[in-house]
Amino acid sequence: MELLNPNVGLIFWMLLVFGLLFLVLRRFAWKPILGAIHKREKHIEEALHLAEKTRAEMEQLHYDNKVLYNQAREERDEILKEARAIKESIIEESKKKAETEADRILMAARESIDFEKMAAITELKNQLAQMAIDIAEKVLERELSTPDKHKDVIEKEMADLHF
Repeated sequence: MELLNPNVGLIFWMLLVFGLLFLVLRRFAWKPILGAIHKREKHIEEALHLAEKTRAEMEQLHYDNKVLYNQAREERDEILKEARAIKESIIEESKKKAETEADRILMAARESIDFEKMAAITELKNQLAQMAIDIAEKVLERELSTPDKHKDVIEKEMADLHF
């Protein structure tokens, strides 16, 4: 029960010990503790400042990445657009070349057909001429089979020529 009702001597010694402890702590421990606390506080402030700076840099990097991504997408779209245009021009050029080649082949075929046609007509004319000559020869042989008929034909032809 003495702790609940302290006497004056105990209070005196407790205050004296506490005062001495306070002076010793102030003299030897208070400055290093406060220095460590200030140092730690400064370190925390620097860490917070660095974290804020890093966050701002990350936001800037994120923004830069978005800009680069958008630029890359635009460049990709432009390249695809150019590729499509090139594809279309190549297709169009190929169509024109194919049409030109087809026209050239058709012209060559027509020329070949015309040449073959002319050759066939010429061959037919030659055959007809040869047949006419053969027929005329046979007719003349029959007509001129006797010397009297031969003489009559020569006189008639001479009369037609007016000699």
